[in-house]
Amino acid sequence: MAVRHHLIRVPPSAVWDVLADGDRYGEWVVGTSGSHPVRGHWPHKDAAIRYRVRLGPVRLDNETTVRHCEEGSRLELEAHAGALGTARIAIELRPWGEDCLVIVDEHPLRGAGGRLHNVGFEALIQLRHRAMLARLARLCEDQAGVGAERGRALGQVTVGSHADGGRHA
Repeated sequence: MAVRHHLIRVPPSAVWDVLADGDRYGEWVVGTSGSHPVRGHWPHKDAAIRYRVRLGPVRLDNETTVRHCEEGSRLELEAHAGALGTARIAIELRPWGEDCLVIVDEHPLRGAGGRLHNVGFEALIQLRHRAMLARLARLCEDQAGVGAERGRALGQVTVGSHADGGRHA
């Protein structure tokens, strides 16, 4: 089971705004493009979006369905990947001070993906999640106009204030 987390420097509501826009799915989910809602009202239960996955010259049209939604805090999806089967993807948003801790938990449900699941496959999912969460963070932070002060790297100490010509340590 691939579980990964990422701290995004915006409140959970700003992250939810991006997750709740089915047209933006292809912007933050690695390997997808051209997403658009096809059924229901995304991200409500049983709503679905369709998107394209490109694997070299091969293009596959896939679909993701919402299986559970707690508006503003939790989204559980079932991604259909044709012959590879389906996967459960749970995305949880937790307030973390002024920021949002995003936790993604993915595992195969049906089909070849479940039968082929192993440590190597798990490592690939972890790499994909790292890239996906970085994309999501960039979208959310850019949309919110996160400034240099809120966007500084974790562990970076500021000495003095910017108004008095302070510097970063």
